[in-house]
Amino acid sequence: MTRNKTKNMTAHTAAETRINQRLHLAATQPLKEVFQKLDTSLLGLEEDGVEKNRDRFGKNQVTREKKKSLGRHLAEAFINPFTIILFALALVSAATDIVFPYFSLFGSRPEDISCFGVIIILTMVLISGVLRFTQESRSGSAAEKLLSMITTTCTVRRREEGEQEIPLEQTVAGDIIRLSAGDMIPADLRIIEAKDLFVSQSSLTGESEPVEKTAAISQPMDSVTDYANMAFLGSSVISGSALGVAVAVGDETLFGSMAKAAAAEPAETSFTRGVNAVSWVLIRFMLVMVPVVFLVNGITKGDWLGAFFFGVSIAVGLTPEMLPMIVTACLSKGALSMSKKKTIVKNLNSIQNFGAMDILCTDKTGTLTQDQVVLEYHLNLMGGEDSRVLRHAYLNSYFQTGYKNLMDIAIIRKTEEEEGENPALTDLSAAYVKVDEIPFDFTRRRLSTVVQDASGKTQMVTKGAVEEMLSVCAFAEYEGQVAPLTEDIRRHILQKADELNEKGFRVLAVAQKSNPSPVGAFGVKDECDMVLLGYLAFLDPPKESTAGAISALNHHGVSVKILTGDNDKVTRAICKQVGLSSREMLLGRDLDRMDDSQLRQAALSTDVFAKLSPAQKARVVSVLQDSGHTVGFLGDGINDAAAMKAADIGISVDSAVDIAKESADIILLEKDLMVLEEGILEGRKTYANMIKYIKMTASSNFGNMFSVLAAAALLPFLPMASIQLLLLNLIYDLSCTAIPWDHVDEEFLRVPRKWDASSVGKFMLWIGPASSIFDFTTYLFLYFIFCPIFVSHGVMYHDLAAHFSGNELIAMKTAYIALFQAGWFVESMWSQTFVIHMIRTPKLPFLQSRASASVTLLTMAGIVVLTAIPFTPLGSVLGLAPLPLSFFFYLVPCILFYMMLATSLKKAYVRRYGELL
Repeated sequence: MTRNKTKNMTAHTAAETRINQRLHLAATQPLKEVFQKLDTSLLGLEEDGVEKNRDRFGKNQVTREKKKSLGRHLAEAFINPFTIILFALALVSAATDIVFPYFSLFGSRPEDISCFGVIIILTMVLISGVLRFTQESRSGSAAEKLLSMITTTCTVRRREEGEQEIPLEQTVAGDIIRLSAGDMIPADLRIIEAKDLFVSQSSLTGESEPVEKTAAISQPMDSVTDYANMAFLGSSVISGSALGVAVAVGDETLFGSMAKAAAAEPAETSFTRGVNAVSWVLIRFMLVMVPVVFLVNGITKGDWLGAFFFGVSIAVGLTPEMLPMIVTACLSKGALSMSKKKTIVKNLNSIQNFGAMDILCTDKTGTLTQDQVVLEYHLNLMGGEDSRVLRHAYLNSYFQTGYKNLMDIAIIRKTEEEEGENPALTDLSAAYVKVDEIPFDFTRRRLSTVVQDASGKTQMVTKGAVEEMLSVCAFAEYEGQVAPLTEDIRRHILQKADELNEKGFRVLAVAQKSNPSPVGAFGVKDECDMVLLGYLAFLDPPKESTAGAISALNHHGVSVKILTGDNDKVTRAICKQVGLSSREMLLGRDLDRMDDSQLRQAALSTDVFAKLSPAQKARVVSVLQDSGHTVGFLGDGINDAAAMKAADIGISVDSAVDIAKESADIILLEKDLMVLEEGILEGRKTYANMIKYIKMTASSNFGNMFSVLAAAALLPFLPMASIQLLLLNLIYDLSCTAIPWDHVDEEFLRVPRKWDASSVGKFMLWIGPASSIFDFTTYLFLYFIFCPIFVSHGVMYHDLAAHFSGNELIAMKTAYIALFQAGWFVESMWSQTFVIHMIRTPKLPFLQSRASASVTLLTMAGIVVLTAIPFTPLGSVLGLAPLPLSFFFYLVPCILFYMMLATSLKKAYVRRYGELL
């Protein structure tokens, strides 16, 4: 973990701990003490008290993520280790090729002015930066989306003005808040009084059901969100009304701590670390090679200015100018491929992180599950399916006039689905009329309706929690008969309910009673001596694709861990259904007892974490990263935003809340989680093609520069002019631009791939010098055989002065050098280009693994273009001479032997290090 990341995590954890302690106290202390600490009363704050509390407890404003300026966007797109070096080299090139000749400095002449080198370097930087800036400028601000979820006004009671609507940001701690159905809760509140108050806080906690809030003082709980007398900023009122006192506002709320985490700078990802590490490996090679070449040339040739110019060319030659562009092109191609699969890639770097990911942490509700409660079973007390249980449940849910929760909706939906097959369930809403009801309350934990059929028969139907239903039942329909509710039957009922709970079902019981009190006299007193009919078992089922997606992820080397705020029993059941082991499970309270070292060890062996706070989710992600893993997080709620920010890659789904979508790097527009597998494969293809370019270019450039170093020491002239080196690099790099579209061997895609900077250095040292062997043979052939035959009538360069003089000597030397440089110019391109096909796969090229058509065509085109240059006017401008046809009788077998040697070294490298790329 980096120092900044550790500092940010520690600060965030400390802030959350302070906030949690304050909320725990507010929930467990008498209202009188809460009022005293806030200097308020039931009548509200006085006018001067408002300002005092605003100064004391802060403003009701959530920290917003600082929007990046256009300048910062541009800087991030264009500035990285390579582009900094390229900018520096462009400045040096501009000085040596333009400024010095213009002012005739150091022996340069105005006619020597050349913009070619500067244009080549800046073009590469410009193309790469523009591509990246265009792709990433569309990302939005996560914290802004958080704020859009909160209403702009709320109802506040203050001593002088009474109840009034005020802008949200004017709310202060100590304000008395009036809540009603549809309101977004404007601060963290302690409930003073409530009537049938149900609040949806699923995006904060991961709970799929709305929860009832009451005013009763609470015993200490493990999590602040478990308190029934507390309501939190960012949640919403589903039904009922309430009065509450604001105990925390703005950044000091639970919501505010999450928003602050989402607004923080994202942690450095494995991709960024990997690219930077590789960049510095190549930069170190350059920093070593360039001074050596400069000194050798200066000492051997005596021309220190020429040696300096040539050293700059070597620096450019060792720097893969196209790396930023190739990396961006690979990522852009991956993003395009993902978009065709209805997946939005917001952060280009996340494509490679997708492929490198070896641990996927995921929330449960809405990601693994459908976030839609389903009535799975309607059972009699013997455990068999019974339509009478469903019919009575429907009469209770349909005719109650209060808030119809997800379970009521599930009952109604299930009845409508089955009425076509079961006449007893047809048109129940028309066959019965409602007589009365007894609404649900938190103390009784049950709801009753009284209905009457066409014959005038009246019955009370009650459903609720099993324990509470047993307390009002004297009889049970057991083994087909109405029997007294004995202790044996009671134990059987509780055992059956426990079995269903262990499987993750939420269980309600249903009872009925015929001919209760006369109309108008119904009440809680009538909920007695009832007949228990059976159970209703509800489940938030997993998505159909979840089990298959998890299996596919495991097959590709990605382990899956569940990090949820939901309870352990429900989580355990979902895990069983989707094929995840939940034998080892850690709860939020367990994490609080562990330091980072203990948690790191436990997290590696644990696949399921339940009852976690948002900060605890982010903490688990961070300790897994500290263990060397590339971690992804899949979530859809506000409570997942901090973990998404901490992860190497944040993934969300189309049904997620806005903050989750904005915090994510990848958004799945379809709920088919198999897209995860496709994304991972796309990420690995992207990485494969990036590392291909890096390794083949780095090793090729290193080999060329190694050859140049030797030639500079041994030859009486430069083996290649600076401008020739730049042009060679440009054409080679352009021929590599099709690499993002290259095929990738299936074997490479089977396991996660991480950046390994050391492997680049090792690869350079293994493969690079192989080309130098054939460069040396080319030097010998050109210097001792070819050039003397075709230029100087058998006289070698170092003997020319003995046979020629004056202009003839100058012409002979110029022609000798031009033919020599043309020969190595062409041989370098052939060897560099054909080695692409050697290095791109550990298999035999052209036979066992073929490059894509685009790579083959572009590389061949590069060879043709560069081979033709010495025969064109451009060649003479560059100081190159046309090559006799006989040169190619040497070149072809030379390249074939080089390819054979490269293949042998490649196989030896794989045997030594286990992989090529």
